[in-house]
Formats: sequence, structure tokens, C-alpha cells
Amino acid sequence: MLGSTGQAHAAGYRYWSFWDRDGGTWVYATQGPSTARPSDGDVQGFRFSVSEDSRDAAKPRGAAEFATICAKTPARDGSKRVALVLDFGTNADAPSGETPPRARTACARVPEDATTADALAAVAKPLRYDTNTLLCAIAGYPRTECGDQVSAAEPTTTPSDTPPDTSDTSASGESESGGDSGGDSDAQGPSLGLLAGIGAVAVLGAAAVWQTRRRRRD
Repeated sequence: MLGSTGQAHAAGYRYWSFWDRDGGTWVYATQGPSTARPSDGDVQGFRFSVSEDSRDAAKPRGAAEFATICAKTPARDGSKRVALVLDFGTNADAPSGETPPRARTACARVPEDATTADALAAVAKPLRYDTNTLLCAIAGYPRTECGDQVSAAEPTTTPSDTPPDTSDTSASGESESGGDSGGDSDAQGPSLGLLAGIGAVAVLGAAAVWQTRRRRRD
């Protein structure tokens, strides 16, 4: 019981969240990168941070205008352009011993039927996935972790972090074959198993508190 109570106060999980740009607002994606099929002109983002679920997930920071990100990538018949914002997060959210790369943008030109995973693979290799097809790393970051649980004692950031300096960090990429996504990923946040674990821990923690209060009354 005591062990469960301690775990109930965990801050969340460290992972890559996936976002769609709707006008001037970031919206948590309803599909995973391997099933989402963006249209020409769409802007999508990825943010590495610590969060419990989509309600408190930190959004990508910095500029996110398609016209700016894909300014040097002209349209081409038979393909589409997808603007990507890659925010590697803050030092506070980084795994021990790692430093997050600077945030950057990229314009991926991919076949018309390509998924977001294809677009990401075209401009941000190496990608890494776990055995449950959860996206673990973009451009090799982080080196080893994948949706690891983070203790409440560890410092974390909030969704309103100061925007990073993304000047001169844009890149364009092209994939005529759709790219090698490194694996299919339907998860834009922690896997369902991880989230279910959070709920189970919370229930155990609540039970411990109830039991303690009952003993005091008795």
C-alpha cells in the first residue's frame, strides 16, 4: 500500500507528443503518425516533454507558418509538402546525461498518399520505435528512453514554456518513396498500457488514503 501511494504522485511520462496546427493553434492529434495522412500545406508538430496525458501535454514552441517553413520547397505534381515543427524540449525534461538539440522546422516533400510518419522519416532520421510501435526518438533523441515514467521529484516544464530560438534551424527534405518510418506508430503519446497503469496507481493511492482515515476514526 505504501509503495502504491508513493507511485500515485508520479509526475507523468517523458515522451514525444504529436500535434496538428489548426489556424494559429496547436491541437493534440487524434491519430498516430503512421495513420495520419496530412494534405499539402498542413503543419504538424512534435514535442518532447514530461506530461501525464494530452490535457497537460506541452505544445511545440516557436514559429509554425507553412509559408515560412516550406518557402524553399516548391510544389510538385504527384507529391505534397508537409511542414514539421520539431521541438526537442528543455533541459529540465531531458533524460539524465542528455542535452536536447535545438528546436527546428523542416519541409517534407512526400508522395500524395504519404503518412506523417513518412514525412518525419524523410527529414528527421534516425527514428526509433519500441516493440509496441511507440515513437521513441526523433533525429536520434533521446538515445535510449521510450515513454519512461518520471518521478514527481524530478523537475519538469509546463505547457507555457518560453519559445526557443529557432532561427536558421529550418531544413527541407524530400522522399519520393515515402521514406522509411522505422516502424509504424499509432501512438502520439504514451501507450494505452502506460495510461492504464497511471489510472491503476491512482486508484491504489486513493484506497490507501481511505484506509488510513478509517483506522483513525476507529
